[in-house]
Amino acid sequence: MSIVKDPALAEAGRKKIQWVRDFMPALSQIEARFLREKPFQGLRVAVSVHLEAKTANLGYVLQQGGAEVYLTGSNPLSTQDDVAAGLASMGVETFGIHGASPEEYQQHLTETLKCHPHLVIDDGGDLIDLLGGQCQAYADCLIGGCEETTTGILRLKAREKAGILPCPMMAVNDAKAKHYYDNKYGTGQSVWDGVMHTTNLVVAGKTVVVAGYGWCGKGVAMRAAGLGARVIVTEIDPFKALDATMNGFQVMTMDQAAPLGDVFVTVTGCRDVIVGRHFAAMKDNVLLANAGHFDCEVAVAALREMAARSEVRRENIVGYTLPNGHTLNVLAEGRLVNLAAGNGHPAEIMDMSFAVQALAAEWLTKQTGLEKKVYPVPDTIDDAIGRAKLAAQGLSIDALTPEQEAYLSSWSVE
Repeated sequence: MSIVKDPALAEAGRKKIQWVRDFMPALSQIEARFLREKPFQGLRVAVSVHLEAKTANLGYVLQQGGAEVYLTGSNPLSTQDDVAAGLASMGVETFGIHGASPEEYQQHLTETLKCHPHLVIDDGGDLIDLLGGQCQAYADCLIGGCEETTTGILRLKAREKAGILPCPMMAVNDAKAKHYYDNKYGTGQSVWDGVMHTTNLVVAGKTVVVAGYGWCGKGVAMRAAGLGARVIVTEIDPFKALDATMNGFQVMTMDQAAPLGDVFVTVTGCRDVIVGRHFAAMKDNVLLANAGHFDCEVAVAALREMAARSEVRRENIVGYTLPNGHTLNVLAEGRLVNLAAGNGHPAEIMDMSFAVQALAAEWLTKQTGLEKKVYPVPDTIDDAIGRAKLAAQGLSIDALTPEQEAYLSSWSVE
């Protein structure tokens, strides 16, 4: 039985879902084949991804492929109550309420797993953590799963190294269709959409500090520069730092950047990226946002302890005033600003990412004897999605001739 805030919101939610479906052509092509072939017939799929319209479409497509789908969010602040109600009305068991308490969120995850899933689709590793721990009793039918985020894959690899990964997992985040497209262009746009909508402030002319220059950080920095900001990048990897320099950005440590920034965006997947000594050095009225995964990149708990007082200044903005009189503004409680304070990645972007999820899950159903390891997404899946997306946009590319293929595969220069 679904757990949603208000079933009466279903019609509004279905409209949101239908809107994104019109802009997700690659996933629509997959859905058409799934309808014919029913690759998930008789299988149960547990999904924990940000519970908004694009995720709802993925859940619906899996259902059309024959699966019994049980779906929850991966962050209480990104759950949209109308979408949850709409998806539940479409026959997908849905568990999620916007702003759920930590206890309620845990309950929603557990309810999702009570189906004893054959497949899991995860965003950050919460389902796998439970299946490898307190919900082991629900892991008896597991075939495998897919993980969408950098943070989640790091957690999976740590489990694999420790020998406690509960099933084979696909590293969806590492697929070309995901990190080239979603991480860079999706994060780049959705972060600034969330920041600008939440603050109603201009980006041009400000100094933006981007912590982390992976694929997501590249997108955030690129779009900040395009909006007219001066961009500083902080990094721990020398080559990523050099890459940022070659792209025209300043590179320095967070200690050096803290007094200079007007807007700080963390995109690392790590914890304690911005901490007490950085807060103490910051200017009055800076904006602090996170676009990594968990709410520990900006050490909000430490800031709360340092502050003389705090207040809600706008929806999704809490101002913490330090003893020196400077107020630091934390967006979306330090959670994912593009989802907790925005609409997430555009539908056209998530079309590619969720196409990878769907096809990777299907691939798992066709394998036998897989070890409990983290596996890359096969190139055949990546290439098929890329070509489907090009075709949907009316674009064509060249193909190698047999002579060119022979030339490229030969050691001879003749």
